[in-house]
Amino acid sequence: MSANTERYETAVTRYFEAWNASGPDTPAKAVAAAWAPDGTYTDPLADVRGHEEIAAVIASAHERFPGFALRPLGAVDGHHDIARFGWELVDETDGSAPVAGFDVIVLDGEGRIRSVHGFLDRVPA
Repeated sequence: MSANTERYETAVTRYFEAWNASGPDTPAKAVAAAWAPDGTYTDPLADVRGHEEIAAVIASAHERFPGFALRPLGAVDGHHDIARFGWELVDETDGSAPVAGFDVIVLDGEGRIRSVHGFLDRVPA
């Protein structure tokens, strides 16, 4: 595994940890570990900046989809400071995945996320 591949994998692992974090302080800490302080998150449903706003988007997804977890779908691919990966939102009770998509992330010099550009491929009606 190249140093860049490891860098992408680490960033994406932290991304999933942030999306799957639970408990009173854990989501905010996970977002801070994954994103640069002025990092952004943009998808068809959100366009936010900073740890607080990103954590709020994640909290909103948890409220809308209780009992679901974000899981990787396929391999992480990247070059320079950019990586892309697929994901799906999985119901932990029955394994169904009503939501899926892919994200493109841009990393800063420390390997934290500067920006996320998300795309939804499968959404419930």
